[in-house]
Amino acid sequence: MRDAISRALAWVLAVLTPRRRPGRHSAEFLAVQPQITATTPDVVPASPWSRPWTSPTKAEAAAMFRQQDAATLELRRQQERLSVLTLATMGIDHPYTYPGAPFGLDAFAAAGVNA
Repeated sequence: MRDAISRALAWVLAVLTPRRRPGRHSAEFLAVQPQITATTPDVVPASPWSRPWTSPTKAEAAAMFRQQDAATLELRRQQERLSVLTLATMGIDHPYTYPGAPFGLDAFAAAGVNA
């Protein structure tokens, strides 16, 4: 009984599903394909393995590191701004100083903030 059901199901699916295109090795597929002759040049795509590995030059590597340093510096600035904002919401002054700042770390120590 199962055999009859499976054959009937296979027949229904064969009737209802669209016909597949001819496969690669069928006569219809090969008849449509252009035949390579001696007059047509053989165009072989360049293989990445056909040439040696090329690494970046010293200048290119330095430029990559400069870009990476700039991105890291910006991330550090964002992290510092976030920590200062978090401390400010708690009512704590962040002891931040920089070269040429009008006040130093001692100004924060006088205000009672641990530097």
